[in-house]
Amino acid sequence: MKDDLDIYIKQCIQNDRAGQLKIYQLFSPVLYGICLKYMKNEDDAKDVFQEAFVIVFQKIHQYKFEGSFEGWLKRIFINKLIETLSRKRKESFFLDVFDPDTDFVEEEELEIVPIPQERLLEYIRELPDQYRMVFNLYVFEKMKHREIAEQLKISEGTSKSNLNRAKRILQKRILSIKNFKTA
Repeated sequence: MKDDLDIYIKQCIQNDRAGQLKIYQLFSPVLYGICLKYMKNEDDAKDVFQEAFVIVFQKIHQYKFEGSFEGWLKRIFINKLIETLSRKRKESFFLDVFDPDTDFVEEEELEIVPIPQERLLEYIRELPDQYRMVFNLYVFEKMKHREIAEQLKISEGTSKSNLNRAKRILQKRILSIKNFKTA
């Protein structure tokens, strides 16, 4: 697989359509899934997905065949998602306010409520942009708050606060399912 992947990458560097198609076929399910996590709707996800793949093929000659190619692709997609959401944001995209008494509560043991993955992803997509972005970068991309703050040009406190608020919103939505089922 690694040898084939290297061949496809080299074909892409030469603008070979067959290589581009292979790269697209291999990685589009994962990359489209990332777009769906960050964007509010499928149309926006499809737009970013297409634009990011164009960037991939324009910049593929910059790939140094070191490290994970998939990681390199994901970084391009995440950067495009951040850029797109930043362009769309209003002045109050990120709340730079945090209350130490309410924003940084110790993690507590929660009762586990089974929820279908599709429903959870729907709830994540419904989060306000600023919360969804921080939540996805922290949870799915495993970024630290320092990295998120640098990437989004916000403070670490804002990153932590937005993550905490996203978790609370999701928790309320999930627990409302449980309460609805037991009512």
